[in-house]
Amino acid sequence: MKPKFRNCSYEKDMEQFSIMSGKDGYLGVIRLVTVLVIFMFGGIIGLSLNGHFSQYFISQTELFFPTTHFFDGCLGIENFIEPKQLNHQMSDEELFWRASMVPKKAEFPFKRVPKVAFMFLTRGSLPLLPLWERFFQGHEGLFSVYVHAFPGYRLNVSETSPFYGRQIPSQGVSWGSISLLDAERRLLANALLDFSNERFVLLSESCIPVFNFSTVHQYLVNSEQSYVESYVDPSDHGRGRYLRRMAPDIWHYQWRKGSEWFEMNRHVAVKIVSETKYYAVFRKYCRPSCYPDEHYIATFLNMFDPGTNSNRSVTWVDWSTRGPHPALFGRREVNETFIRFIRNNGTSCAYNSGWTSICFLFARKFAPSALEPLMNMSQSVMNF
Repeated sequence: MKPKFRNCSYEKDMEQFSIMSGKDGYLGVIRLVTVLVIFMFGGIIGLSLNGHFSQYFISQTELFFPTTHFFDGCLGIENFIEPKQLNHQMSDEELFWRASMVPKKAEFPFKRVPKVAFMFLTRGSLPLLPLWERFFQGHEGLFSVYVHAFPGYRLNVSETSPFYGRQIPSQGVSWGSISLLDAERRLLANALLDFSNERFVLLSESCIPVFNFSTVHQYLVNSEQSYVESYVDPSDHGRGRYLRRMAPDIWHYQWRKGSEWFEMNRHVAVKIVSETKYYAVFRKYCRPSCYPDEHYIATFLNMFDPGTNSNRSVTWVDWSTRGPHPALFGRREVNETFIRFIRNNGTSCAYNSGWTSICFLFARKFAPSALEPLMNMSQSVMNF
Protein backbone atom coordinates (compact mmCIF):
# COMPACT_ATOMS: atom_id res chain seq x y z
CA MET A 1 0.00 0.00 0.00
CA LYS A 2 2.81 2.44 0.84
CA PRO A 3 4.56 2.24 -2.54
CA LYS A 4 1.29 2.82 -4.25
CA PHE A 5 0.62 5.85 -2.04
CA ARG A 6 4.01 7.20 -2.69
CA ASN A 7 3.68 6.77 -6.47
CA CYS A 8 0.30 8.45 -6.48
CA SER A 9 1.60 11.32 -4.37
CA TYR A 10 4.65 11.70 -6.59
CA GLU A 11 2.54 11.84 -9.70
CA LYS A 12 0.42 14.61 -8.20
CA ASP A 13 3.50 16.56 -7.18
CA MET A 14 5.02 16.19 -10.61
CA GLU A 15 1.78 17.24 -12.23
CA GLN A 16 1.55 20.31 -9.98
CA PHE A 17 5.22 21.13 -10.54
CA SER A 18 4.77 20.85 -14.27
CA ILE A 19 1.84 23.25 -14.20
CA MET A 20 3.72 25.73 -11.97
CA SER A 21 6.86 25.48 -14.08
CA GLY A 22 4.89 26.28 -17.21
CA LYS A 23 3.37 29.35 -15.63
CA ASP A 24 6.72 30.56 -14.21
CA GLY A 25 8.46 30.08 -17.55
CA TYR A 26 5.80 32.04 -19.35
CA LEU A 27 6.02 34.88 -16.83
CA GLY A 28 9.83 34.82 -17.02
CA VAL A 29 9.79 35.27 -20.75
CA ILE A 30 7.43 38.23 -20.38
CA ARG A 31 9.66 39.81 -17.77
CA LEU A 32 12.76 39.32 -19.94
CA VAL A 33 11.14 40.86 -22.99
CA THR A 34 9.87 43.81 -20.88
CA VAL A 35 13.36 44.46 -19.46
CA LEU A 36 14.89 44.34 -22.92
CA VAL A 37 12.33 46.80 -24.32
CA ILE A 38 12.85 49.20 -21.40
CA PHE A 39 16.63 48.95 -21.78
CA MET A 40 16.51 49.64 -25.50
CA PHE A 41 14.08 52.55 -25.05
CA GLY A 42 16.28 54.01 -22.29
CA GLY A 43 19.36 53.68 -24.50
CA ILE A 44 17.66 55.54 -27.33
CA ILE A 45 16.62 58.38 -24.98
CA GLY A 46 20.12 58.50 -23.48
CA LEU A 47 21.79 58.76 -26.87
CA SER A 48 19.37 61.47 -27.93
CA LEU A 49 19.93 63.48 -24.77
CA ASN A 50 23.67 63.00 -25.03
CA GLY A 51 23.60 64.40 -28.58
CA HIS A 52 21.67 67.46 -27.48
CA PHE A 53 23.95 68.05 -24.50
CA SER A 54 27.05 67.60 -26.65
CA GLN A 55 25.75 70.03 -29.22
CA TYR A 56 24.87 72.53 -26.44
CA PHE A 57 28.28 72.34 -24.79
CA ILE A 58 30.04 72.60 -28.16
CA SER A 59 28.00 75.68 -29.05
CA GLN A 60 28.74 77.24 -25.65
CA THR A 61 32.44 76.48 -26.03
CA GLU A 62 32.48 78.10 -29.47
CA LEU A 63 30.68 81.10 -28.02
CA PHE A 64 33.23 81.78 -25.30
CA PHE A 65 36.30 80.25 -26.97
CA PRO A 66 35.90 80.77 -30.75
CA THR A 67 38.78 78.66 -32.02
CA THR A 68 38.15 78.59 -35.76
CA HIS A 69 37.28 82.26 -36.30
CA PHE A 70 39.98 83.46 -33.93
CA PHE A 71 42.87 81.66 -35.57
CA ASP A 72 41.68 82.42 -39.10
CA GLY A 73 41.61 86.15 -38.32
CA CYS A 74 44.88 86.50 -36.41
CA LEU A 75 47.21 84.06 -38.10
CA GLY A 76 46.13 84.58 -41.68
CA ILE A 77 48.59 86.58 -43.81
CA GLU A 78 45.79 88.59 -45.42
CA ASN A 79 44.61 90.04 -42.12
CA PHE A 80 48.19 90.82 -41.13
CA ILE A 81 49.12 92.75 -44.26
CA GLU A 82 45.76 94.52 -44.69
CA PRO A 83 43.48 94.59 -41.61
CA LYS A 84 39.83 94.76 -42.60
CA GLN A 85 38.60 95.65 -39.12
CA LEU A 86 39.63 99.11 -37.88
CA ASN A 87 37.74 98.94 -34.59
CA HIS A 88 40.60 97.34 -32.63
CA GLN A 89 41.18 97.46 -28.87
CA MET A 90 44.84 98.52 -28.92
CA SER A 91 46.09 101.41 -26.81
CA ASP A 92 48.18 104.11 -28.49
CA GLU A 93 51.34 102.55 -27.08
CA GLU A 94 50.43 99.15 -28.48
CA LEU A 95 49.29 100.65 -31.79
CA PHE A 96 52.49 102.67 -32.34
CA TRP A 97 54.63 99.64 -31.49
CA ARG A 98 52.72 97.49 -33.97
CA ALA A 99 52.85 100.19 -36.67
CA SER A 100 56.61 100.67 -36.28
CA MET A 101 57.37 97.14 -37.52
CA VAL A 102 59.40 97.14 -40.73
CA PRO A 103 60.01 93.90 -42.69
CA LYS A 104 63.66 92.95 -43.18
CA LYS A 105 62.86 90.92 -46.25
CA ALA A 106 62.71 93.13 -49.34
CA GLU A 107 60.37 90.92 -51.36
CA PHE A 108 56.69 90.84 -50.47
CA PRO A 109 54.88 87.46 -50.23
CA PHE A 110 51.92 88.99 -52.08
CA LYS A 111 51.28 91.18 -55.10
CA ARG A 112 51.75 94.65 -53.65
CA VAL A 113 50.09 97.58 -55.41
CA PRO A 114 51.15 100.89 -53.78
CA LYS A 115 48.17 102.68 -52.26
CA VAL A 116 47.59 106.22 -50.98
CA ALA A 117 46.15 106.52 -47.47
CA PHE A 118 43.69 109.42 -47.21
CA MET A 119 43.51 110.34 -43.51
CA PHE A 120 40.68 112.64 -42.46
CA LEU A 121 41.08 114.48 -39.16
CA THR A 122 37.60 115.83 -38.49
CA ARG A 123 35.55 117.26 -35.66
CA GLY A 124 32.46 115.40 -36.79
CA SER A 125 30.64 115.05 -40.09
CA LEU A 126 32.18 115.26 -43.55
CA PRO A 127 29.97 117.78 -45.40
CA LEU A 128 31.99 117.41 -48.63
CA LEU A 129 31.83 113.60 -48.53
CA PRO A 130 29.82 113.24 -51.82
CA LEU A 131 32.65 115.00 -53.68
CA TRP A 132 35.22 112.62 -52.20
CA GLU A 133 33.06 109.59 -52.98
CA ARG A 134 32.94 110.70 -56.62
CA PHE A 135 36.71 111.24 -56.54
CA PHE A 136 37.36 107.68 -55.30
CA GLN A 137 34.81 105.96 -57.56
CA GLY A 138 36.28 103.27 -59.80
CA HIS A 139 39.71 103.22 -58.15
CA GLU A 140 39.24 100.50 -55.54
CA GLY A 141 42.49 98.83 -54.51
CA LEU A 142 44.56 101.98 -54.99
CA PHE A 143 43.59 103.85 -51.83
CA SER A 144 42.62 103.49 -48.18
CA VAL A 145 40.43 105.83 -46.11
CA TYR A 146 40.83 106.58 -42.39
CA VAL A 147 38.63 108.91 -40.33
CA HIS A 148 39.49 110.27 -36.88
CA ALA A 149 36.45 112.01 -35.37
CA PHE A 150 35.49 112.96 -31.83
CA PRO A 151 34.81 109.93 -29.57
CA GLY A 152 31.20 108.82 -29.79
CA TYR A 153 30.59 110.21 -33.26
CA ARG A 154 29.44 107.67 -35.87
CA LEU A 155 29.76 108.46 -39.55
CA ASN A 156 26.49 107.47 -41.24
CA VAL A 157 27.19 106.33 -44.81
CA SER A 158 25.96 103.50 -47.03
CA GLU A 159 27.78 100.18 -47.18
CA THR A 160 28.92 100.99 -50.72
CA SER A 161 30.72 104.16 -49.63
CA PRO A 162 34.56 104.07 -49.42
CA PHE A 163 34.08 105.69 -45.99
CA TYR A 164 31.98 102.81 -44.65
CA GLY A 165 33.60 101.22 -41.59
CA ARG A 166 36.71 103.41 -41.89
CA GLN A 167 36.58 105.21 -38.55
CA ILE A 168 39.50 104.47 -36.25
CA PRO A 169 39.40 104.40 -32.43
CA SER A 170 39.75 108.05 -31.44
CA GLN A 171 40.31 110.30 -28.46
CA GLY A 172 39.38 113.88 -27.67
CA VAL A 173 41.26 116.61 -29.58
CA SER A 174 41.85 120.18 -28.46
CA TRP A 175 43.04 122.76 -30.99
CA GLY A 176 46.65 123.85 -30.43
CA SER A 177 47.43 121.11 -27.89
CA ILE A 178 49.51 117.95 -28.02
CA SER A 179 46.26 115.98 -28.46
CA LEU A 180 46.08 117.24 -32.05
CA LEU A 181 49.52 115.78 -32.76
CA ASP A 182 48.42 112.56 -31.04
CA ALA A 183 45.48 112.29 -33.43
CA GLU A 184 47.76 112.75 -36.44
CA ARG A 185 50.12 110.03 -35.22
CA ARG A 186 47.13 107.79 -34.47
CA LEU A 187 45.94 108.14 -38.06
CA LEU A 188 49.42 107.41 -39.39
CA ALA A 189 49.78 104.33 -37.18
CA ASN A 190 46.44 102.85 -38.25
CA ALA A 191 47.27 103.48 -41.89
CA LEU A 192 50.69 101.84 -41.50
CA LEU A 193 49.02 98.56 -40.49
CA ASP A 194 48.16 98.14 -44.16
CA PHE A 195 51.47 97.18 -45.79
CA SER A 196 50.26 98.32 -49.20
CA ASN A 197 49.88 101.94 -48.10
CA GLU A 198 52.90 103.79 -49.50
CA ARG A 199 51.83 107.45 -49.26
CA PHE A 200 49.99 109.19 -46.43
CA VAL A 201 48.09 112.47 -46.78
CA LEU A 202 46.43 114.33 -43.90
CA LEU A 203 43.14 116.06 -44.71
CA SER A 204 40.32 117.83 -42.88
CA GLU A 205 36.57 117.96 -43.42
CA SER A 206 37.09 121.24 -45.35
CA CYS A 207 39.60 119.83 -47.87
CA ILE A 208 38.86 119.03 -51.50
CA PRO A 209 40.80 117.33 -54.33
CA VAL A 210 41.57 119.66 -57.26
CA PHE A 211 42.75 116.93 -59.67
CA ASN A 212 41.29 113.52 -60.49
CA PHE A 213 42.34 110.39 -58.64
CA SER A 214 44.68 109.02 -61.33
CA THR A 215 46.69 112.25 -61.38
CA VAL A 216 46.93 112.37 -57.58
CA HIS A 217 47.89 108.71 -57.24
CA GLN A 218 50.59 108.77 -59.91
CA TYR A 219 51.98 112.08 -58.60
CA LEU A 220 52.40 110.71 -55.08
CA VAL A 221 53.46 107.07 -55.58
CA ASN A 222 56.09 108.12 -58.13
CA SER A 223 57.47 110.92 -55.97
CA GLU A 224 60.93 110.59 -54.45
CA GLN A 225 60.18 113.01 -51.60
CA SER A 226 57.63 113.81 -48.93
CA TYR A 227 55.66 117.06 -48.86
CA VAL A 228 56.00 118.60 -45.41
CA GLU A 229 56.49 122.31 -44.92
CA SER A 230 59.61 122.97 -42.83
CA TYR A 231 60.94 126.50 -42.80
CA VAL A 232 62.45 129.14 -40.53
CA ASP A 233 59.97 131.72 -39.27
CA PRO A 234 61.83 134.41 -37.30
CA SER A 235 58.61 136.00 -35.99
CA ASP A 236 56.87 135.42 -32.67
CA HIS A 237 54.69 132.85 -34.45
CA GLY A 238 57.75 130.78 -35.38
CA ARG A 239 61.07 130.97 -33.55
CA GLY A 240 59.30 132.94 -30.83
CA ARG A 241 57.50 129.75 -29.74
CA TYR A 242 60.74 127.92 -28.99
CA LEU A 243 61.39 127.20 -25.30
CA ARG A 244 64.96 127.08 -23.99
CA ARG A 245 64.10 124.18 -21.73
CA MET A 246 63.97 122.00 -24.86
CA ALA A 247 67.77 122.17 -25.09
CA PRO A 248 70.00 120.23 -25.42
CA ASP A 249 67.58 117.85 -27.19
CA ILE A 250 66.36 120.60 -29.52
CA TRP A 251 68.33 123.81 -30.07
CA HIS A 252 66.91 127.12 -31.18
CA TYR A 253 68.60 126.99 -34.59
CA GLN A 254 66.93 123.62 -35.28
CA TRP A 255 63.40 124.92 -34.66
CA ARG A 256 61.15 124.82 -37.74
CA LYS A 257 57.56 125.63 -38.61
CA GLY A 258 55.19 124.14 -41.19
CA SER A 259 51.61 123.46 -42.18
CA GLU A 260 49.82 120.76 -40.26
CA TRP A 261 48.44 119.28 -43.50
CA PHE A 262 51.31 117.05 -44.61
CA GLU A 263 51.91 114.31 -47.15
CA MET A 264 54.67 111.77 -46.58
CA ASN A 265 56.01 108.40 -47.70
CA ARG A 266 56.05 105.21 -45.65
CA HIS A 267 59.67 105.64 -44.57
CA VAL A 268 58.95 108.98 -42.89
CA ALA A 269 55.60 107.82 -41.47
CA VAL A 270 57.27 104.93 -39.64
CA LYS A 271 59.79 107.34 -38.13
CA ILE A 272 57.05 109.65 -36.88
CA VAL A 273 55.06 106.94 -35.07
CA SER A 274 58.09 105.09 -33.65
CA GLU A 275 59.99 108.14 -32.34
CA THR A 276 59.63 108.78 -28.59
CA LYS A 277 62.50 111.01 -27.41
CA TYR A 278 61.59 114.26 -29.16
CA TYR A 279 57.87 113.64 -28.87
CA ALA A 280 58.36 113.49 -25.09
CA VAL A 281 60.13 116.88 -25.20
CA PHE A 282 57.22 118.42 -27.09
CA ARG A 283 54.67 116.84 -24.75
CA LYS A 284 56.46 118.25 -21.71
CA TYR A 285 57.25 121.77 -22.89
CA CYS A 286 55.22 122.63 -26.01
CA ARG A 287 51.94 123.77 -24.46
CA PRO A 288 49.00 125.34 -26.42
CA SER A 289 50.77 128.63 -27.18
CA CYS A 290 53.55 126.58 -28.77
CA TYR A 291 51.27 124.69 -31.23
CA PRO A 292 53.07 121.31 -31.49
CA ASP A 293 51.15 120.31 -34.64
CA GLU A 294 52.89 123.16 -36.53
CA HIS A 295 56.41 122.43 -35.25
CA TYR A 296 57.02 118.82 -34.22
CA ILE A 297 57.13 117.09 -37.63
CA ALA A 298 58.75 120.10 -39.33
CA THR A 299 61.51 120.24 -36.70
CA PHE A 300 62.04 116.49 -36.50
CA LEU A 301 62.40 116.06 -40.28
CA ASN A 302 64.79 119.01 -40.49
CA MET A 303 66.98 117.44 -37.81
CA PHE A 304 67.09 113.84 -39.01
CA ASP A 305 65.80 113.40 -42.55
CA PRO A 306 65.96 116.70 -44.49
CA GLY A 307 67.07 115.08 -47.75
CA THR A 308 63.78 113.18 -48.20
CA ASN A 309 61.57 116.25 -47.75
CA SER A 310 60.56 118.82 -50.37
CA ASN A 311 59.84 121.52 -47.75
CA ARG A 312 56.52 122.35 -49.39
CA SER A 313 52.88 121.32 -49.08
CA VAL A 314 50.59 119.85 -51.74
CA THR A 315 47.54 121.38 -50.04
CA TRP A 316 46.67 124.91 -51.16
CA VAL A 317 45.39 127.43 -48.60
CA ASP A 318 44.83 131.20 -48.53
CA TRP A 319 46.40 133.05 -45.59
CA SER A 320 45.84 136.51 -47.07
CA THR A 321 43.35 137.34 -44.31
CA ARG A 322 46.30 137.45 -41.85
CA GLY A 323 44.17 135.99 -39.07
CA PRO A 324 44.57 132.88 -36.90
CA HIS A 325 42.68 130.86 -39.53
CA PRO A 326 42.88 130.81 -43.34
CA ALA A 327 40.14 132.12 -45.64
CA LEU A 328 36.92 130.13 -45.89
CA PHE A 329 35.25 129.64 -49.28
CA GLY A 330 31.52 129.04 -49.74
CA ARG A 331 28.98 128.97 -52.53
CA ARG A 332 29.59 132.58 -53.62
CA GLU A 333 33.37 132.26 -53.94
CA VAL A 334 33.54 128.86 -55.66
CA ASN A 335 33.48 128.94 -59.45
CA GLU A 336 35.44 127.47 -62.36
CA THR A 337 37.89 130.37 -62.54
CA PHE A 338 38.77 129.99 -58.87
CA ILE A 339 39.35 126.23 -59.08
CA ARG A 340 41.42 126.58 -62.26
CA PHE A 341 43.57 129.17 -60.49
CA ILE A 342 44.35 126.67 -57.71
CA ARG A 343 45.16 123.97 -60.24
CA ASN A 344 47.54 126.17 -62.21
CA ASN A 345 48.38 129.57 -60.77
CA GLY A 346 51.37 130.25 -62.99
CA THR A 347 54.01 128.99 -60.59
CA SER A 348 56.26 125.94 -60.86
CA CYS A 349 57.74 123.69 -58.20
CA ALA A 350 60.39 120.99 -57.94
CA TYR A 351 59.29 117.41 -58.53
CA ASN A 352 61.90 114.63 -58.40
CA SER A 353 64.76 115.78 -60.67
CA GLY A 354 62.70 118.30 -62.65
CA TRP A 355 59.99 120.94 -62.41
CA THR A 356 56.23 120.82 -62.72
CA SER A 357 53.31 123.23 -62.90
CA ILE A 358 51.23 120.90 -60.72
CA CYS A 359 52.11 122.06 -57.22
CA PHE A 360 48.83 121.55 -55.32
CA LEU A 361 46.73 118.40 -55.35
CA PHE A 362 44.30 119.48 -52.62
CA ALA A 363 42.87 122.73 -51.26
CA ARG A 364 41.18 124.12 -48.13
CA LYS A 365 39.11 125.60 -46.46
CA PHE A 366 35.74 125.01 -48.12
CA ALA A 367 32.40 125.50 -46.37
CA PRO A 368 29.51 123.00 -46.67
CA SER A 369 27.72 125.45 -48.96
CA ALA A 370 30.51 124.95 -51.53
CA LEU A 371 29.46 121.33 -52.17
CA GLU A 372 26.84 122.03 -54.85
CA PRO A 373 29.01 124.19 -57.15
CA LEU A 374 31.93 121.80 -56.65
CA MET A 375 29.80 118.81 -57.67
CA ASN A 376 28.56 120.71 -60.73
CA MET A 377 32.09 121.43 -61.97
CA SER A 378 33.95 118.31 -60.82
CA GLN A 379 33.73 116.62 -64.22
CA SER A 380 34.35 119.68 -66.40
CA VAL A 381 37.15 121.25 -64.33
CA MET A 382 38.68 118.54 -62.10
CA ASN A 383 37.97 115.66 -64.50
CA PHE A 384 36.22 113.26 -62.14
